[in-house]
Amino acid sequence: MTTTLASTFTPEQKADLRARFLKVDTANVADVLDEMGHLDFGLASSFWPIRESQNKLAGWAYTIRGQMTPYAGTGDPEKMKAVAGLSEGEISVWSGGGASGVCFFGELIARGMQHRGCAGALIDGGIRDIEWIAQMNFPVFTQYRSPVQSIGRWGVNAWQVPVYLPGATAERVRVRPGDFILADFDGAIVIPIDLVETVLERSEALTRKEVAIREDLDAGMGLPEVLEKYGHV
Repeated sequence: MTTTLASTFTPEQKADLRARFLKVDTANVADVLDEMGHLDFGLASSFWPIRESQNKLAGWAYTIRGQMTPYAGTGDPEKMKAVAGLSEGEISVWSGGGASGVCFFGELIARGMQHRGCAGALIDGGIRDIEWIAQMNFPVFTQYRSPVQSIGRWGVNAWQVPVYLPGATAERVRVRPGDFILADFDGAIVIPIDLVETVLERSEALTRKEVAIREDLDAGMGLPEVLEKYGHV
């Protein structure tokens, strides 16, 4: 249950890449992926941030998969084993929930993750304790809210395996352990680990270009002149 992709980055490199991704927008990342011919890595618009003013969600995917299944007991030991493996700068990516109507993420598990250095959560399912989590400066994007707990109804069956999440332009987007997740006010997107450096460098260049365009527009340059100077953006 702990299969992972071998990372080509050191912890220091990962931290640096994450800090740089926090300075670019998902829109620019999406445009760069399109230019590179990778058209279907945007996630469904149904993922929403639990706090509109929260920080951007950015980090390396740590995948957790589950399913609806009845079971006895007062907890899910597999879930506890799964979250124990999270480390600094990772995003817990939860799959297998869909529209089940139950919550499998709340304040206590969020606090435990945050103490391990987890950078946030992306949840294809339900969440509760939103008011408390919103006070933690812990970014969370989720599909829906529900007070109904998952215990006895939904259980973790694997972690650190490839998972599927609903996509924006495709029915499903494959997320592997170690892929990069970026989410902001415009939505969420996946950057495959083998494309991370190239996508980031091109996104940073596009960001610099947009800064220059804004400066020219604010200085009084007309839009036709801007488009002639910089081309389409």
